[in-house]
Parts: sequence; structure tokens; C-alpha cells
Amino acid sequence: MWRIGRLARMAGVSERTLRHYDRTGLLRPAAVDHLTGYRWYGVAELSRLERIRALQRLGLPLRHIADLLDAPETETRRAVAETLDRLRADLAALTATAAEAEHYLADPLTVVPRPATAGARRLKVRRLTASHPSELAGQCSGTLLTWLDGPFSAAVADQGGETLTLPVRQVVRAVLPTAEGVVRAGHDLFTWIGRHGLTVAGPALEEHLIDESGGHAVVLDIPVG
Repeated sequence: MWRIGRLARMAGVSERTLRHYDRTGLLRPAAVDHLTGYRWYGVAELSRLERIRALQRLGLPLRHIADLLDAPETETRRAVAETLDRLRADLAALTATAAEAEHYLADPLTVVPRPATAGARRLKVRRLTASHPSELAGQCSGTLLTWLDGPFSAAVADQGGETLTLPVRQVVRAVLPTAEGVVRAGHDLFTWIGRHGLTVAGPALEEHLIDESGGHAVVLDIPVG
């Protein structure tokens, strides 16, 4: 039999870890001296501890390991397979985040866009006569739509206008604190879309929001496919 310090050294863990395992019921000592409070461990506890550490190395969290220590091997393999799927998903997300950071450092954008799902909307709009986005400056203080995936056209929200229905759509979104820099931000959104191999799939939406205190923000949504 070994005291807690000896087992910790043998297994390469801390005494604090072993005490935590005892408190949570993951690894109880073989005996406890009621006079001194010393914990005593034997070969069975060493084997159980090695099993715990092995499952940890396979990516399993302690809350799952507790249910697997005495489980059939088939159940353990299933849990490891599920953990592997999660780890792969986490790795893919981290890889994508690293790529975003690299792009930002190599060619900084004025905005850091994010993918989002835009809900369906029904708008009343009035078509504008314009041949280029630059001609729209100052024409919108509410909601502006521009079609850039074909012949250029634009429309603004107008309660007396025609009905336009926007379906649920995947968009690339940026939120600006002021209307200044909207044109540059729009260019940056298209740059981001190109970097990610996406295509524009409908009218871009520029929406100016003002709250009761006078706070202002501009939301830019470009639908993608």
C-alpha cells in the first residue's frame, strides 16, 4: 500500500488531483487512517488511475470518464468516437479563426464581417434611377437595397411603394457605429466574400438604425450562396 504522495509520484499527477478524484468519487483510496487521515492506495487504485489518465489523453472530460471506467469497451469506443468528432469540429473552427486573423493582418479591413442568418422580411420600396452605387450617396436615411449580382439597380424603403419580399437568407454582416465609411465597409465586405469563395445571392441591404436617445448604427447585409 502507498500513501498519496507515493502514488502521485508513480502516476505523474499531483496530490491535489488525487484529492479531487477522491472528493468526486472518481478514485477512492483503498483505506483511510481514521486517526491520521492518511489515504492509502494499492495496485487496484493505481490501475484505475492509469485508466483515468488514458481516457483523458483520448480527450474525454472527467464527467464522462466517471461513467466509462467500468463500462464495456464498445461503450468506451463510442464515447471516444463522439469526442473525436467534437475535437475535429473544434479544430476546424480554430483553423478558420486563425485564417481570419492572418487575412486581417495581411490586408486589414475596416470591418470584421460575420456570417449570419437574416429572417424573411416584407418591405414597401421605391425604385431609384441610378447606374452606379456612387450616385446613391445621400439618398438613403432608412433602408436601401442594391442589386449587384446583375445589372445594377437600387430601391429605398417607401410606404407608398411596391411590395418586395426578402426570404430567409444567409448573409455576411457588418455593423457600423456611424454612416461614415459605409462605402468603404461595403467594399471590404465584398473583399471578404471573395476571399472565402462565396458569391452574392441577392440584394445587399443597408439599414440605418436610430434609437430613442439618438444613437445611430448602420447594418450592412450581403446575401451569399
